[in-house]
Amino acid sequence: MFKLTAKALACALSLSIAGLAQAQSPIVIKFSHVVAENTPKGQGALMFKRLAEERLGNKVRVEVYPNSSLFGDGKEMEALLLGDVQLIAPSLAKFEHYSKGIQVFDLPFLFDNMDAVDRFQKGEAGQKLLRSMEDKNITGLAYWHNGLKQLSANKPLREPKDARGLKFRVQASNVLDEQFKALRANPRKMSFAEVYQGLQTGVVNGAENPYSNIYSQKMHEVQKYITESDHGLLDYMVITNTQFWNGLPADVRNELQAILDEVTVEVNKQADDLNEEAKQAILKAGTTEIITLTAEQRAKWREAMQPVWKKFEGEIGADVIEAAQAANAAQ
Repeated sequence: MFKLTAKALACALSLSIAGLAQAQSPIVIKFSHVVAENTPKGQGALMFKRLAEERLGNKVRVEVYPNSSLFGDGKEMEALLLGDVQLIAPSLAKFEHYSKGIQVFDLPFLFDNMDAVDRFQKGEAGQKLLRSMEDKNITGLAYWHNGLKQLSANKPLREPKDARGLKFRVQASNVLDEQFKALRANPRKMSFAEVYQGLQTGVVNGAENPYSNIYSQKMHEVQKYITESDHGLLDYMVITNTQFWNGLPADVRNELQAILDEVTVEVNKQADDLNEEAKQAILKAGTTEIITLTAEQRAKWREAMQPVWKKFEGEIGADVIEAAQAANAAQ
């Protein structure tokens, strides 16, 4: 009887030690993204890793996978929902199948500047959109800026008619599809990792990106012209698997959210600087002419794309569009 009890005690002790070791194992958080590390999103992911591991010690380990090295932008959402990654930061254009309201961010010429974007995202309507996908197991944690988009092409684009017939790479977004159709151009959906080759081989003739993406992906090497249009927004939403997030110990979850809030402030502050640095680097490279639009030319582009707003008003919600417009006027 004693031998059996001793054996049981040894087994229990072994299980206890194993359980303790398991309890002390760090929570692994894989953060996958599709851009280079010298972009706002890339820098934000690295800052999140550093602060999380500094402040939570061996409770968490953050693994960052940049440049589509783990999952491309066509697979990362599926990977998140399956639990293969814990954090991703897709472009806001990627959410139309999960929350129609988020399409507001793709409407052309909606926001006058990044200050207006900030006001809208921090306001009631923007925060509501952040939480709009929890019934689909997606929790929005933060908005990260990349910046306003510029048009690039292998011919000068000064007026909307100049874009007619050109093939533009777009993200998988119906709004962006319609934006280029309004110009009588041909949108081509293509993953971000394929854009350079697509431009190089002529599969597409042009694209739309902030300067930091154009420079970091070397698109300026295969695009002769960039029109500084500031016509649309390319921002990201940092998201997690709702089940994973809610299953974290409360102290870990609260600290991770606090860190994300801190990183968000820094990412959004640096985005403008990184884009300006990238613009200057493109000018220095001498491969690409940057075209500055006159007020009259810009008005023509806005007028040409304006019908897209009406087309998607029913899906997005007139109230959401109005809230975004109000952010332009607010001081």
